[in-house]
Amino acid sequence: MAVVDVSPAALSRSGRRSSDRGFRPEVQGLRALAVLMVVSYHVWFGRVSGGVDVFLLISAFLLALSFLRKVESGKPLDLVRHWLHQFKRLLPAVVVVIVGVLGASYVLVPQSRWPGIIEQSWASLFYAQNWVLASDAVDYYAEDHSLASPLQHFWSLSVQGQVFILWPLLFLASSVLARRYRLKFRGVVLLVFGALFVASLAFSVWETYTNQAYAYFDTRARLWEFAFGTLLALALPFIRLPRALRIGAGWAGVAAMLSGGFLLDVQGQFPGYVALWPLVAAALVIVAGQTDSPMGADRFLSSKPLVRMGDLSYALYLWHWPVLVLALVWQDRTSPGVLGGFLVIAVSLVLAYATMRFVERPMRALAWADRRRRRAVMVLVVSVALVAAPLTLWQQAITQQAREIAANADTNNPGALVLDPLLNLSAPENVPPIPATTELSKEYFQLDRFCDGEDEPDDELLRKNCNVIMPPSAPVLDIVVVGDSHSQQWSVPLAQMAQERGWKMTFVLLGGCKYGAGPEGRTPECEQWNAAVTDYVLDQSPDLVYTVGTVARSDDPQDVLPAGFAQTARMLDDNGIQVVAVRDNPRFTTDRVLCVESQGAESPDCNPARTATLSDRPPVDELLEQAPDVAFLDFTDYLCRAEDCPAVVGNIFVYIDENHVSATYLRSLTPIFAQRFDEAVQL
Repeated sequence: MAVVDVSPAALSRSGRRSSDRGFRPEVQGLRALAVLMVVSYHVWFGRVSGGVDVFLLISAFLLALSFLRKVESGKPLDLVRHWLHQFKRLLPAVVVVIVGVLGASYVLVPQSRWPGIIEQSWASLFYAQNWVLASDAVDYYAEDHSLASPLQHFWSLSVQGQVFILWPLLFLASSVLARRYRLKFRGVVLLVFGALFVASLAFSVWETYTNQAYAYFDTRARLWEFAFGTLLALALPFIRLPRALRIGAGWAGVAAMLSGGFLLDVQGQFPGYVALWPLVAAALVIVAGQTDSPMGADRFLSSKPLVRMGDLSYALYLWHWPVLVLALVWQDRTSPGVLGGFLVIAVSLVLAYATMRFVERPMRALAWADRRRRRAVMVLVVSVALVAAPLTLWQQAITQQAREIAANADTNNPGALVLDPLLNLSAPENVPPIPATTELSKEYFQLDRFCDGEDEPDDELLRKNCNVIMPPSAPVLDIVVVGDSHSQQWSVPLAQMAQERGWKMTFVLLGGCKYGAGPEGRTPECEQWNAAVTDYVLDQSPDLVYTVGTVARSDDPQDVLPAGFAQTARMLDDNGIQVVAVRDNPRFTTDRVLCVESQGAESPDCNPARTATLSDRPPVDELLEQAPDVAFLDFTDYLCRAEDCPAVVGNIFVYIDENHVSATYLRSLTPIFAQRFDEAVQL
């Protein structure tokens, strides 16, 4: 993890009291303990330990001590020089790791994952990784780390990098305010960072409750943790505890740090108020300080192995996650096991030591670059170029490859049409399927015209997820598409028909939320969403509503009706709104593209039996008993052959993951879709 300056010289300036300026090895040992927690929890337990939060606190604690000392001694802050020195020390190790990950990924990682790694490499290089992960709503707690990005852990370094820019500005502002109004500098700092602590903590609690996956990576939801460390630096000179109490506080802090990852509901509640647990634990250790007692926790934390591990902590954090992920990809496993975990840690330690010995220390001691700002800038420019050059070349190669694969798609990639018994088509052999595996991120249906005017929903959440296709003249037909991402994928042929036929088509979609009514199988957010969607549909009064009307499951070939869907469809029909329901597509336990990449398109694993994938009897009778006027569409015969459900049909990938149909395949299905839609709706 990135911190301000953790050399013995710096730590000697972080005394527990202003009169105590001796080297505090227990702080270095605390960092070592935190990184060992992070590594072991990731490797063996698949959990978040809280060790990262300890790093955040220590970073802010040391940064605050440094700036407090500078201002009170009358030294100029010179923020530009500070930032250049800071990133000159941090960035080279980042560059080494990113370049190493790029090389290993090119050899080991399937091509379908290359674009994500490239995107996250850019984001990691410029300290924006956390925002990329937040927007993607990455599941940081996923048990199968082999499917994670080898650079995913850079989110915390990105948050720290952003804070390393913001914090000096806040100290500078505090200094200016103190001089301008003749106030005590520490009092202004207390006010500024105290207000930031309260505001960020309140925001973190709210966002964690409403959108925890996003909050985990959101810098705004993490600022209070840095503010906690800053406030600790302010308070520490005034905390005077008896020796016995400090001994107890030190061990209580260590015990709380080690146990937090197992005792807390990290997945559901971090980084809200629950993150106070590791922060308070680390604060207890810092407050305990050096007890000079053989029974003190500082004796354990000050041991040479832990202090030396503290020196390695930044590089070890950088390396452990990519080594773990790439090892799992190489072995095609979901976890390394006990012995494999030790090997992952051993390799990480070797790489960390080499990075510290040959990169970190030389760059920290590079006085030549510190003497002139332009020299430090030169170091940063060269560091960025060492990553930017291979990334740019790789991106260009991927783009060129995708163009070559799609060059003759009209003749080489008929897709769903080969399953039409009347056409008697076949796909040429030895032709790579489309889309190129590096283009899968473009296979989601997208619209960029938001609903406005009379089409704009009253509900705020709906407004953010409402898009519309508007014909140039009066619409021939008014359709609203509702449901989850599976409704969104069927919007590919629907949107093409709307544009060709002059239909108005509104899309109100929320991922993971099947349309219907009632809490069964739905989150409270989904239940609230569906109620708002139904109100919106009734208010708009379109000609028809289109949605996915069944729920397929990867563990059972028999699909079922979404809870409350039949009743909702009947209610809409009673209000003069026709409902068109399409049967859900098959779902699988593994990624279809990865299966083809690793085993080949003809592998039985990539072509599971149809009887094990989706039943020949959809629950349409049950639906029509309650809503007899629903138009039901079933395209299973174009997603599966007579005996199996293949990953590739007519040289087109049918799916882009384990359950979403590719836009390219749906475009090949559009003529068949249009014919069946017209027959069912009888326009």
